[in-house]
Amino acid sequence: MDPSKAPLIFFLLSFATLSFSNPTSIDWWCRLVPHPDACRHYLAAHTHSLKDYSDFYRLSVKAALDLSISARSRIKRLAKGLINSDPDKIALLDCWNLLGNTVTKLNHTLSLSGGNRRAGLDAQTWLSAAHTNLYTCLHGFSDIHPITRYNVVSELVSNCLAINSAAASIPETLKPGWTSFAGRRLLSSRADIVVSQDGSGNYRTIIAALDIAAVERRSTSRRIVIYVKAGVYEENLEIVSSLTDITIAGDGKGKTIITGNRSAASGYTTFSSPTVNVFGDGFIATDITIRNTFGPGSQAVALLSGSDRSVFYRCSIEGYQDTLCVYSQRQFYRECDIYGTIDFIFGNAAAVIQNCNIIVRTPLKGESNVITAQGRTDGNESTGIVIQFSRITAAPEFWPVHRKVKSYLGRPWLPYSRTVYMQNFIDSIIDPAGWLSLNGDLDTVYYAEYKNTGPGAKAMRLRVKWTGFHIIFRPSEVTQFTVERFLEGNTWLTATAVPFDSGL
Repeated sequence: MDPSKAPLIFFLLSFATLSFSNPTSIDWWCRLVPHPDACRHYLAAHTHSLKDYSDFYRLSVKAALDLSISARSRIKRLAKGLINSDPDKIALLDCWNLLGNTVTKLNHTLSLSGGNRRAGLDAQTWLSAAHTNLYTCLHGFSDIHPITRYNVVSELVSNCLAINSAAASIPETLKPGWTSFAGRRLLSSRADIVVSQDGSGNYRTIIAALDIAAVERRSTSRRIVIYVKAGVYEENLEIVSSLTDITIAGDGKGKTIITGNRSAASGYTTFSSPTVNVFGDGFIATDITIRNTFGPGSQAVALLSGSDRSVFYRCSIEGYQDTLCVYSQRQFYRECDIYGTIDFIFGNAAAVIQNCNIIVRTPLKGESNVITAQGRTDGNESTGIVIQFSRITAAPEFWPVHRKVKSYLGRPWLPYSRTVYMQNFIDSIIDPAGWLSLNGDLDTVYYAEYKNTGPGAKAMRLRVKWTGFHIIFRPSEVTQFTVERFLEGNTWLTATAVPFDSGL
């Protein structure tokens, strides 16, 4: 059993007793959640409004929302006192943006109606994203008082995750067609905006096209398709939360190339270094290369996605350290090439990487390669990295030296990290231990391998002996990580026209 399910099981058992109990005080409700003190303090004034489970959940989300808004206002005031070149100001503005996204996700959660599994799964996705945002912000500034004062916001969101986990686990058959993307296709018969460096399109830069798309988004809710002709575009793109349902389509890998070279070594953060940074939900990219050319030795993100129900199809994502940040929410990658060295697929999304090439490059001397670093922070988060039907192999320049450099499938970044490799081809570049430990034997992590092939998957007896690592033989134990179950992919991927395998 996934040990992270223990909080869910506890809550379900506890919730079962609610039907036979009489709520008499806020203590009665708050004893069920992971952070009862925060619950009691911020819901104490609402005891008269607590009649049932749904009231408790709604008031908990509202308390987290109100405090997020307050925290965001305080951070903005703090940032105004710093000069623009101050690294703290850059990071604080990242935090301000993340709290803005948190406010959006909590508002979306409050707007949901019904206690069915579909609403529960959406809410768990958005609450997981909010919790990830808060963790990123709070742990980046652990010494700043106005932020640490709002650690309680994270605790309140954690409580919401625990409460909603019951609704997200109601058995229900998900049927295709239930989706805000219904009827939309990956590409329309013609592009709305054409970008070409030779002047044959509407604009010469992708940034200019996105600016126009932002204007159009104010008057239309339909998908906006931006076609980017072949060429090398030296741009850093930001698709903000308000810029939803955008498609960027190119002429193919290695033909339409978006490139940058920002890195932590040159003063950028995880959120300001990406060549492409996506937070607008429903984003689709196809037939493009996204590249960060900084090289090994520092975090230098090529693509960061916090876009819910985002799709990357036939893309090449190229970098070295921290190439691809699957930051939050539901994401699907198909027929992509992903290059890197250290932790080059990382983050806390619910991400499925299917039929892709995972390509290991040459790190700096003395370093090891690690493919994944998943960042699940709470046992109730609906997140994890799933790699299926893919090839894990070496870049041409790495192959001659691969025996001198250790390479691993992943390492636990945070206590509830969750990563699953299933039905892949794993080349001999992977160390027989398979996985690299950061913090010893963490029994709360969930790492699993299922029916992988290739020389890197043969010596399973030599794999790590962690409590949280599992060699799985029964299909029933991994169906929860399929596209259908993990992403509810049958409800929205069909409408994108991107091919996908829904099961094993």
